[in-house]
Amino acid sequence: MKKVTTQLFKTTKILLLLGVLFTLQKVNVMNGLGKVSNENLNKTIDLTAMAVKLNEIQMADKYYPLDTFTGDLTGYGANCALCSGKLGCTGQDVRDGTTIYNDTDYGDVRIVASSKNLPCGSVITFDAKYISDEPITAIVLDRGVLGNDIDLLVPSESYALKNVGRHKLTYDVLRFGWERKES
Repeated sequence: MKKVTTQLFKTTKILLLLGVLFTLQKVNVMNGLGKVSNENLNKTIDLTAMAVKLNEIQMADKYYPLDTFTGDLTGYGANCALCSGKLGCTGQDVRDGTTIYNDTDYGDVRIVASSKNLPCGSVITFDAKYISDEPITAIVLDRGVLGNDIDLLVPSESYALKNVGRHKLTYDVLRFGWERKES
């Protein structure tokens, strides 16, 4: 009886060991080329391609509108009668003709003024074919308008009157203010 029990115990250990080895062989194993293969499913996943795709999705996502507003679009120059030449949100002096801001997420964007309906650092996009053939992406860095209106910073007041005027506008909000970083 003892011989049968010992033989059964050895057989069980061997079967268990074979089972573990068989399972390990079929589980995901890294092949050193940035790919994971699962032989159970007979498929290969390219981790680099997945990372690129995830990045594409995230890039596309930042251009997905969070909200849409309608108001008037006007233009203003830093030399306007009631203007100090400094942006209300950052204090940056734009009397040198600056009309572009380099945002860490959206790159070079136009500067606009809005009411406090849109927090400083909000990013918007709109079409204004009379100004640009391409959609305009802009950042709120100034104040001084009412409601949902937008005031586009341009090189001068004369340019604003001649090229921008006042037009009804629908714009999309891509970001509501700057992301707050906790300290």
